[in-house]
Amino acid sequence: MYDQHTLPNGLTIIGERLSHFRSVSIGIWIGAGSQHVAREEGGLSHFLEHMLFKGTEKRSARQIAEAMDAVGGQLNAFTAKECTCFYARVIDEHAELALDVLSDIILNSVYDAGEMEKEKGVILEEIAMTEDEPEDLTHELIMMAHYGDQPLARPILGVADVVRGFTREGVIGYRDRMYRPERAVLAVAGNYDWEKLILMAERFLGDWRSGERGADELIALPATPCLIRREKDIEQLHICLSYPGFAQGADEVYPMSIFNSVFGGAMSSRLFQKIREESGMAYTVYSYPAFFTSTGMLAVYAGTSLQHADAVLGMIRAEIDALVQGGITPAEFEQTRAQLKGSYVLGQESASARMNALGRRMLLHRDTQTEDDVIRKIDAIEHEQVNGVIRAVFAGSCAAALVGRGAEGLGMSAFVANG
Repeated sequence: MYDQHTLPNGLTIIGERLSHFRSVSIGIWIGAGSQHVAREEGGLSHFLEHMLFKGTEKRSARQIAEAMDAVGGQLNAFTAKECTCFYARVIDEHAELALDVLSDIILNSVYDAGEMEKEKGVILEEIAMTEDEPEDLTHELIMMAHYGDQPLARPILGVADVVRGFTREGVIGYRDRMYRPERAVLAVAGNYDWEKLILMAERFLGDWRSGERGADELIALPATPCLIRREKDIEQLHICLSYPGFAQGADEVYPMSIFNSVFGGAMSSRLFQKIREESGMAYTVYSYPAFFTSTGMLAVYAGTSLQHADAVLGMIRAEIDALVQGGITPAEFEQTRAQLKGSYVLGQESASARMNALGRRMLLHRDTQTEDDVIRKIDAIEHEQVNGVIRAVFAGSCAAALVGRGAEGLGMSAFVANG
């Protein structure tokens, strides 16, 4: 069971009390991610996340860091495609301090102009690092190849020229539009007193008021998949393919997870065993599903030499065709369903993991699901459901991204029209 309350200003509070823990994890989730910004604001959600740690009306950036370090706690944040989360983890007796610091950085940041210029430099270095990591770059490009020129496809970090042009007024304006209590969730998991938590939330966050209305929720529309090639003077050729998947919350999510694990999501998967273990033609090969609120995709990645690229693509094609024609075996199904259930349960054995699952779901779906709910859904999956998902995914058109030496010349006609 979860505790739930809504403050008069519209802020939703959701909690899971774990009385056997001595810690508490607290997160403030905001419905403002990289897909909520226009092209000319690309990277602004991420930049704002950074700026909120650079000083408030009562704490310097150093004092923000020292407040958590002094009690052995953790304080951090992340920006995703559909949300931003600021979180802290402390022992239970310091829950009030954690909520004080989190609310302070969100409500009282000063957006110092000098700090802004320094942080631009930090983020420009972060963007440059992505260019220097061809695997990361390939995953950025596959989003563009799959979703086209839509906000969901654009990089969370933004692009350098846009980041350089951010102004203090623009950052504050975006914050006022998007950081509103009715677009936020306070999620808590661990050992807490619910009544005291409500009083603390009212004290620290009750005065949070809405600014002007922010952007409406964005729906990613189907796009014509394409092939993006980026020639780069590096040793390996990085290949990523994508197929249409399913939205987060769809009935197909758990069957998709089983299918992905058999296909390329584990060391025992068909792709890993065939391409790495049996042929030795790639050090890294895997697949992964991406689930968003309105859409989803399946991606397949391999890093290999130009010499082996055609053979690796041929093996990927053969494994796809074998799955479409024959599905996964009953033994693979039973083993992987048990694996999925086990990894889910083990992954929930921390306050942080539970707070993350609780906060994200309440923010994006406005509901909750318990551990027992998830286990029931996994147990209810049938073999033929998984095979039906396989056929549905690979019936869709393929997009592709290639990065490395020889990217311009590699034939992709087995996957992409005009490839």
